[in-house]
Amino acid sequence: MSGMSDITAAPANAISGIKLPGLGDISAFFKRGDIALAIGVLTILVVLILPLPPLLLDFALAISIIFSVLILMTALFIHTPLEFSAFPTVLLIATMLRLALNLASTRLILSRGHEGTDAAGHVIEAFGNFVMSGNFVIGIIVFAILVIVNFVVITKGSGRIAEVAARFHLDAMPGKQMAIDADLSAGLIDEKEARRRRQTLEDEGGFFGAMDGASKFVRGDAIAGLLVVFINIIGGMIIGIVQQGLSFADAAHSYTILTVGDGLVTQVPALIVSTAAGLLVSKAGVAGAADK
Repeated sequence: MSGMSDITAAPANAISGIKLPGLGDISAFFKRGDIALAIGVLTILVVLILPLPPLLLDFALAISIIFSVLILMTALFIHTPLEFSAFPTVLLIATMLRLALNLASTRLILSRGHEGTDAAGHVIEAFGNFVMSGNFVIGIIVFAILVIVNFVVITKGSGRIAEVAARFHLDAMPGKQMAIDADLSAGLIDEKEARRRRQTLEDEGGFFGAMDGASKFVRGDAIAGLLVVFINIIGGMIIGIVQQGLSFADAAHSYTILTVGDGLVTQVPALIVSTAAGLLVSKAGVAGAADK
């Protein structure tokens, strides 16, 4: 038994003993969150350039949906908005991920759409067939409704809330700072508590100001989704009929299922993240989870 434990411990000791120039122990290197974030952002940028095979695209679309659900759950269960102060950065990364996957799926749809409805992977095919129910008009209408709900209702409302909250926090900041100084002078709080309250005020102002700008990410994502849908349908029909020799009915069936499925796979995570942003900015200064 001691020999077995020595054998199993040997690889771990060997890995932990490897040193990287300027980075130290390799095991500590892989545990650093900033390195993982940098690798993730670089991967998204690579997806914007290089084509993805359908299998990897299915995996990446599943990750995008799971990521958006995790963002929503976090926004639901935090007690104050500042607990999720990294939300504007997360929102930018999620938007870039959706746009990169949208571009990768568009490349597959236009290049391989004549091969069938599974040309861009089974996730897009499943979304298209399930929602459209054999009728591409139904799929287009459902996609349009999702875009309207996301763009007109949720994104516009949450953007307005973030704008008003940022303005009110900035306007009220001098008065709140004077109140903190008055409490400090009266001996009601000590210097440490005064510094903490001032830092909280600055963080709130910066957070709501960043949320005001971050809401534009979701709005731009919705507009880009609409443009990509039109490009996929029109470009796919032209490529299928002119270059691949498909009939109009076959080209319309194949490319509409692929395009609507792609649009839905993109818009569903966007709708979830927009809802999370609305929940976060509508919480404002109220402490407690969403059910409070």
